[in-house]
Amino acid sequence: MKGDELDRVTRAQIRNLEERSALWVSRHLVMAGRLLEDDPELAFQHALAASRRGGRLAAVREAVGLTAYAAGHYGEALREFRTFRRISGSNAHLPVMADCERGLGRPDRALDLARSEEAETLDAAGKAELAMVVSGARADLGQLEAAVAALEIPQLDLHRAFSFSPRLFRAYADALDAAGRTGESEKWRKQAKVAESALGVEDPAEPDIIDLLGDDEEGAARPVPTVAEVLGGTKKDAAADGTAEAPASVVDADGAPAGSEGTGTATDGDSADGEGAEVEDGAGTDSAEGTVLPAADNDTDSTPGAGDGDAPSGTAPGAVAPIKAAEDSVGG
Repeated sequence: MKGDELDRVTRAQIRNLEERSALWVSRHLVMAGRLLEDDPELAFQHALAASRRGGRLAAVREAVGLTAYAAGHYGEALREFRTFRRISGSNAHLPVMADCERGLGRPDRALDLARSEEAETLDAAGKAELAMVVSGARADLGQLEAAVAALEIPQLDLHRAFSFSPRLFRAYADALDAAGRTGESEKWRKQAKVAESALGVEDPAEPDIIDLLGDDEEGAARPVPTVAEVLGGTKKDAAADGTAEAPASVVDADGAPAGSEGTGTATDGDSADGEGAEVEDGAGTDSAEGTVLPAADNDTDSTPGAGDGDAPSGTAPGAVAPIKAAEDSVGG
């Protein structure tokens, strides 16, 4: 393991370090990504080890924040995301920051973040993530109808699927159930499964985005997920690099292609214009118009109105491991 499994931007940051420190940081970041799902606590220790020699790098502080969040260390995660934002100028992790406030028992602060000016700079996926956090915060406060309303955003479209749609549909169904509106929730759960099938994301191990561009001097293209993607965090703001996510081709509930059911229009100003292109296994980036989905059973309307917006929590704490164990496993 040489650390070249990292994405191009992160490797460029690490090259600013002394050679031995660069190798140390790279190896620990790779291990953090590999261990995140199976042992988030040990992944966190690896990220901390990387920060000992690369603490001034945005990618390292981002890795520490993402692994801390996954391990349930919400205070540390919030601090690291604030540092990452100060270094990079990016608000990409604002939804996760709001969810950290929820994890710390401060739903009011989560709502304050969602109302901030920075929240307006998020792309469509970021706004959907933020809507889910806001909904959770409203539920934490016992405001069940407000939790439902928080998810009624332009991205909640029963007939269009983006990478975030299955989770958004299920969050909306859960909010409806909690508010006692169970008669409305079932169609959203069914459509979440349809969206997953259309996007080709039934297998959670399938990567959402693959960067096939290596360094120019290396010549060969290879899959290199970004640090945020390797560590399971939210994606970078699509507006920053001029790209938006592209959907997969759609298959209806009977297995037949959805055909040309209409293309709709973009619902978010941050999305790029253009038709949704077919991609294999859901890889690529979401188009502004998403994937057309077949109508759900008993569907009589298109989508609810618009409301607040944000991201869901989902941590899986693992066994505590001292930082020495993380260092020994990669050497240096």
